[in-house]
Amino acid sequence: MIELTLAAIFFSGTHLGIAGTPLRDTLVKLLGERGYLLVYAALSLVAIAWLVDAYKIAPRIPTWGELYVLQPAALVLMLPAFLLVVIGLTTPSPTLVGAEGLLKRENVVTGILRVTRHPFLMGVALWAMVHLLVNGDLASLVFFSSLFVLVVAGARSIDAKRAARMGDEWTVFAAQTSILPFAAIVRGRNRFVVSEIGGWRILLSVGLYLAFLYFHPRLFGVSPVGAIF
Repeated sequence: MIELTLAAIFFSGTHLGIAGTPLRDTLVKLLGERGYLLVYAALSLVAIAWLVDAYKIAPRIPTWGELYVLQPAALVLMLPAFLLVVIGLTTPSPTLVGAEGLLKRENVVTGILRVTRHPFLMGVALWAMVHLLVNGDLASLVFFSSLFVLVVAGARSIDAKRAARMGDEWTVFAAQTSILPFAAIVRGRNRFVVSEIGGWRILLSVGLYLAFLYFHPRLFGVSPVGAIF
């Protein structure tokens, strides 16, 4: 459990302690923008690999216990999580690394960006929250809560960086969108247009979701479907 805690601190520190801080600016001056991104990407891969490995070998100390009653709800919620992650990764967005220039385009707020300006991060947040609730042990609490806190804080950090760098262009974009999925739509600042998302993105998301259900027992040793039936 000590190693998992250290890995979680390192994982969070490499993101929240560098991105959006004066340290990032210093590293960019030393390495250049591309050099910084390469080093940061490598460090992030090391951090997540260590976190995952530490989670696998950590002892399973019960907290509230496995909530089998929530398994059906977990299966349902994982589908929108996959939709947000996959569609978010395949949709051009000014919140992605190096894509700030998209803010200069007209009608940039389309598709999944109408739902949330951080679809990938919100998908990971939903995934982490579901697993945190269903897996009632201390290792899962450390692992999934660190992921959840990081992606939520990361969304705020990205917003702050874009606002500082892009000024009014970001203000206009942010006014039409929201971090929390569907919040801007509910408040009347936008509308949901499913046709803009692209059918292939939805099919890809559903296909990957079903594939993960099938391979989940082999990859993680637990069947999310078997726990119900």
